Amino acid sequence: MSNPRNRTQSMEFRQQEVGYVMERWRAGDSCSLVGVGSVGKSNLLQHLSDESVQSFFMKDVAGGKPFKAIIIDPSMLGPLPSTASVDSEAIRCWAGYELMMHRLFLAFYPFNNLTAEDARIFYDTYQALQDGTNPLYAYMGLRYFELGLEIFMKQGTQVVFMFDEFEEMLKQLPIKFFLTLRGLRDANKRSISYLTFTRSPLPQLIKKFDIDVLEIEPFTELFNDNIVYVGPYNENDARNMVMDLVKRNERKFEPYAIDFLLWATGRYAGLLRSSFRALDTLGALDANTVMTRSEQLLYELVSKRAVRSECETIWKSLSDEERKMVQEFSGNRPNIDPNKFEIQQIFALLQQKQLLKVQGTRVIIDPPIFQAYVKSIASSES
Repeated sequence: MSNPRNRTQSMEFRQQEVGYVMERWRAGDSCSLVGVGSVGKSNLLQHLSDESVQSFFMKDVAGGKPFKAIIIDPSMLGPLPSTASVDSEAIRCWAGYELMMHRLFLAFYPFNNLTAEDARIFYDTYQALQDGTNPLYAYMGLRYFELGLEIFMKQGTQVVFMFDEFEEMLKQLPIKFFLTLRGLRDANKRSISYLTFTRSPLPQLIKKFDIDVLEIEPFTELFNDNIVYVGPYNENDARNMVMDLVKRNERKFEPYAIDFLLWATGRYAGLLRSSFRALDTLGALDANTVMTRSEQLLYELVSKRAVRSECETIWKSLSDEERKMVQEFSGNRPNIDPNKFEIQQIFALLQQKQLLKVQGTRVIIDPPIFQAYVKSIASSES
């Protein structure tokens, strides 16, 4: 079921990332997307769920193969019991199945692709799974979810569950839940796959949340070979976004003002949006001002609440070790030992996240407006 409220992007939007993901989907593989805050995660997930985009990139879908990519938002999980509760694990697992079953229901409703009998069976199964007050149903949640999936599997439908803010699911749901997802995938190898979107790589999150690595490995190994680091928009996507903002807000800016905006924000979606709205507060942006006061303009932008909030989103998505390294590189004399393996790992991860770049003998923080934000933090702490 398509959502007319979602703004559609051009087929070229995030073409590199989308092309790779859909190539893996064609092979029935799962993918792990990693991107810091402000990269435009929601737009990418909505684009991946667009049926016209799927048909454009996947010939078998264009040829009529039934396919559905379903976004799972953990903020839609219902209230969960305390982990100290006797039935906590069963009920928490049920909450995960209930959310996935509900999104499955919404994705295929009104079930035009099902026979009347199959539609009735699916609806009855869906209704049964909804009753989490019955302890037996909580334990049987997996069976109802499996039965609901089977109705679409027998038609040859391929389903991808895309987990937005997957960190929250790792924190809220028991390991057993993820192991059952692995079991469902193994029972339907080319018909079910998963996509996770997180702000840090899965191994880093598992360590952070003190999850047993070996216990959850059967699930996480699904993603080991297909990790995509999602960075800022490319030049074309960023300009398209700015032109859309100009049109919707009935504004007009000279080309050099837009060039400054793209440079300052590093083409990060969230920073583009908030900085665009703050451009008017910078005064007259003539060519001379942009050329001679660009550094000062960065700090003026960072002082704006919305822009600073977006910078904080990036900052909070980093680990303590990553923040420490970024702060070191914001100074004139970073105290970094490049020979330490741990330092090399953190540096490589920040490069993959496109927040650190090497220019000759220098390491710079990108985007420029984030560098100004980090320097402002250092100034306030000194």
